[in-house]
Parts: sequence; C-alpha cells; structure tokens
Amino acid sequence: MIEYIKGEIVAFAPARMVMECGGIGYELHISLNTYSAFNGKSSAKAYVYEVIREDAHLLYGFAEKAERELFLLLISVSGVGPNTARMILSSLPPSELIAVIAERNEAALTAVKGIGLKTAQRILVDLKNKVKPVESIAGERPASAVSRVAEEAVAALVMLGFQKAASQKVVASILKSSPALPVEQIIKSALRML
Repeated sequence: MIEYIKGEIVAFAPARMVMECGGIGYELHISLNTYSAFNGKSSAKAYVYEVIREDAHLLYGFAEKAERELFLLLISVSGVGPNTARMILSSLPPSELIAVIAERNEAALTAVKGIGLKTAQRILVDLKNKVKPVESIAGERPASAVSRVAEEAVAALVMLGFQKAASQKVVASILKSSPALPVEQIIKSALRML
C-alpha cells in the first residue's frame, strides 16, 4: 500500500488533484477538507488510500492522517464506499463528523447526498466507539473572480455526481447572496441544498 505521496501539485480542483512525484503524475480523489488544506500550495505531502478494483486503480488523498483514519472507518461500514465516504468528509469536517457520531445525529448524516436513514444509523452504531478526537483540518481560500469560483464549484459538484444544471442554479443562488465566499464553502453550502 502507498502510505503517502510527496511532490509537486500540477493540477488542482475541489474533488481531485494530480501530484507529480519522480516524474509520475498521480491522480488523487480528495475531499473539500483536503482541498482547503492544500489550496494555494505548489507542493504537498498527501496521505493515500489505494482502492484496487477490476476496472480501476484509484487513489484517495488526504492532507492529514486523521482524515484518512475517518475515511477508513467510514468505508468499514457496510453500504459505505469510498465515494460516499469522500462525500461525507466533504460535507462535514472531521471534527464535526466526530461530534455528529458522538451525538448520534442522524439528521446531519442524512443531509449528505447518498446517505439514507438506514446507512446513517449503521454509521452511528458501527462507529460510536471507534472515533477518537482529531484536530480540525482548516484552511481558507480568498475568493477570486466570481465566474472562476462558480466554474470550480460547479465542476466539483458534477464530479461528485450532481447534475450540471442543478449545480449551476444552486451555485448562482449562493454567490448572489454571498459573492465573497471561498469555493469550498460554496460547495459545502451547495451539498446541503442539493
């Protein structure tokens, strides 16, 4: 298994990034928390989880080991795959997710796309004694041109499985009320609205 990749960030978007290490470009699927942590950096060290399927080899990247540990706990729950776990970690920062699990807050989990009541209950039951306090993964990005931010947000939402038209409508609505929001906050707000 690959523990981490340390190298130059050559492509960067809210749901994926490409890191070059030793002349090889590795595509990493990332959460919005990892996006926030690496935003504005030209090089980074990303902790990795590798998924090997019949039809693909996928790498999921994380800025912190703590977020990767939560990801591993989430995918250990029956019915929660890597993309669903990434969606949860994009919607809820690690510290908030731990609080949601500790408080057995079904509503917060069912608000995440792809999480129904039964899956939320399974996550809460399976992980209630497994989560440990972790440091919050923080990082803000100042908003750039509104159109560029809107394009990035819509692209990330489409990559996460939402329809482009619905994503554009929600992002436009968010930007109309708060034009200075960073792209990751726009996406988090959109995830709650879609």
